[in-house]
Amino acid sequence: MTTRDERTASDIAKFLDDENRRRKAIDGETLEEALALIDETVDFKNDKAIVLNSSGWHQGVIGIVASRLVEKYYLPSVLISVNDGIGKGSARSIPGFHIYEALKGCGDLLLRYGGHKYAAGLSISEEKIPEFRKRFKQIAKEQLNFNDMTPKLPIDAEIELDDIDMDFVRAIEMFAPFGPQNTCPIFLTRNLSIVGQPHVVGRNHLKMRVKKGEKEFDVIGFGFGDHANALSIRGVDVDMAYVAEANTYFGQPRVQLRVKDLRY
Repeated sequence: MTTRDERTASDIAKFLDDENRRRKAIDGETLEEALALIDETVDFKNDKAIVLNSSGWHQGVIGIVASRLVEKYYLPSVLISVNDGIGKGSARSIPGFHIYEALKGCGDLLLRYGGHKYAAGLSISEEKIPEFRKRFKQIAKEQLNFNDMTPKLPIDAEIELDDIDMDFVRAIEMFAPFGPQNTCPIFLTRNLSIVGQPHVVGRNHLKMRVKKGEKEFDVIGFGFGDHANALSIRGVDVDMAYVAEANTYFGQPRVQLRVKDLRY
């Protein structure tokens, strides 16, 4: 950002890009290992929290992976990386569960901990992890109910496809950058028709086109590939919550709708 030498800037940018790709690879591997552990150890009929540990996890990505587990299962999630008998963990939560207070209830088992309602960190001796897992799950079971564990998606406005064009998307982009305290607007349109054949791309991502009236748009749904078969049934209409954004195709920006949720 500060260098005035183009070659130096290029070298630094390449280094950062390579490191980010490496981090993504580690992130992906850790997530796959965590999902496998969940299949083996988590009882979703009774468990209202996820607590996993492994000696092979990189401490720099376990917070990211814990967040992904919260997104997928909508349960408080704790990942602990163990080295030389000491576990260092990252915890992420849902709105109905104060994760710092939950760790406080396990304080006598922890070497140290800190954080806030939605995210926290901890250190623990390896031999105390089983007891911590048991108590943390019990706290979650006592505090969480069905409504707490039902994800809620805030809709900013219900609109029609006729309302959307590149000027609409550019107006939204003026409110960027988007993040936790400034989320990208989410829109709802009902009774959309499916155009052509929905299909799966990449790692279980949904690609399709939708139409209503004279307007139709490309749709991408990251992690929504499981819906492709149901959406392929002739005559199916869908209500869709989505983000409207620009996608550059052969150098030309065009409107793309990114799925946040679907209802047939």
